[in-house]
Amino acid sequence: MCRRGPGRTGLRQKVYAGHAVRRLREKLGLKQGELAQRLGVSPSYVNQIESNQRPLTASVLIAISRTFAVDITTFGAEDLDRLVADLREVTADPLFSDLGLGLQDVKAVANLSPAFAHAFLRMHVALRRTAEWRASLDDMLTAGVPPRADEAKLIPYEEVRDFFHYIDNYVDSLDRAAESTAIALGLLDRADPAGAFAGHLAHRHGVTVELGHADPTAPLSQYDPRLRRLTLSGVLSAPTRAFRMAATIAQLEHADLVAETVASARFRSQTAADICRLALFNYFAGAVMLPYRRFLDLARSLRHDLDRLVLETGASLEQVCHRLSTLQRPGAKGVPFYFAKVDRAGNITKRHSATRFQFARHGGACAAWNAHEAFEMPGRTLVQLGEMPDGVRYICLARAVTAPPLRHGGPVRAFALGLGCEVSFAHDMVYADGLDLKTAPVAPLGVSCRICPRRDCDLRAFPPLDRDIRIDENVRDIIPFTIS
Repeated sequence: MCRRGPGRTGLRQKVYAGHAVRRLREKLGLKQGELAQRLGVSPSYVNQIESNQRPLTASVLIAISRTFAVDITTFGAEDLDRLVADLREVTADPLFSDLGLGLQDVKAVANLSPAFAHAFLRMHVALRRTAEWRASLDDMLTAGVPPRADEAKLIPYEEVRDFFHYIDNYVDSLDRAAESTAIALGLLDRADPAGAFAGHLAHRHGVTVELGHADPTAPLSQYDPRLRRLTLSGVLSAPTRAFRMAATIAQLEHADLVAETVASARFRSQTAADICRLALFNYFAGAVMLPYRRFLDLARSLRHDLDRLVLETGASLEQVCHRLSTLQRPGAKGVPFYFAKVDRAGNITKRHSATRFQFARHGGACAAWNAHEAFEMPGRTLVQLGEMPDGVRYICLARAVTAPPLRHGGPVRAFALGLGCEVSFAHDMVYADGLDLKTAPVAPLGVSCRICPRRDCDLRAFPPLDRDIRIDENVRDIIPFTIS
């Protein structure tokens, strides 16, 4: 059974969630006095709660849950933790250096007006992209290259990433639809999802699934709506072929549900909406291959042994890790995991987190994180006890996986998968067995060098942007400067 760790929502801790109470009240169309009457408290107490002058007590949380049928876990601080971390990174920009913005400043903004905080983050991204475009424009004009008008291509991806980031990487309506489909197809009792998906596509939609040649120049998958034919490349593994069929089922059966989710996100561009639509089709695919309650029960019974989960489900390691990071259904939550996929250059190509573990919005990841070390020992699951600057400790798992080149002379595709949870869930992890959490060495981790407050890190690549540094020409150490 999963227990909540320190700092997470629970009835024994102080919960400051004025923004959540205010948002609920406004959604219900109630005044503060009316909400107070429904909850059996004074209007002044409601006012103090909404302004974060008073915490939510256990009795008020229970009253909210019973009166309005609200899951009290939605009143936790996880989203605010992420928002504060994102604001800390952005306010480290030299643009704000003379303002002296500190942790309490960003906490105040995140608590009192999270919508404004999100607007500020969005504006900073646009400002940063504009600056990058102006710099690249100068280079292009100097080189005689005609400028293009699509300079903001990366912004839609960042917008979609943030959408999943702030919903705990869990989409309830789509996840439940996937679970219903899995039950209807009998996937809870069979280990051949590909056969079930192919049969379902043929019988319900008249779609033929064809396995093409192992041609590296051909698309990995291609659906022809006119011929009602889905062609899968022969280079795909069995789990990936099943995944692509499941995504096609989502496209054919749940386009309206996906459209509603995309519309609710209010993306600023059609490109971001299109990216999110594909991501949601893939979300359904992962959820139908690994149905929520069955996979949750299996993960708990195996204590999240990744190798056993791969063997039991027939899914790939990446599919298993990604699915573990989505098990955040209200009333039936699994262990909150972060999940990341990292290439050899250190680029995080996929990132999801249901934890307070933060990934850098810009720049590379912390060099002390074991995901980088995994490339040196492919096939092994590395276990690291790490501590972020906020003092929260994590069990960090990392494993490097490779895929052979698609043609002679082609590159070996290698990347590392990172998965982790707070140490308060150690009893749920087979990887914590034999690990003395009190005496085991702890790796000091950070979000990125640009905002990391640690003064004694030998792996620091450059100084923090919000600190002054001192240079002594007569002294040379591993790091050639001292942080003030």
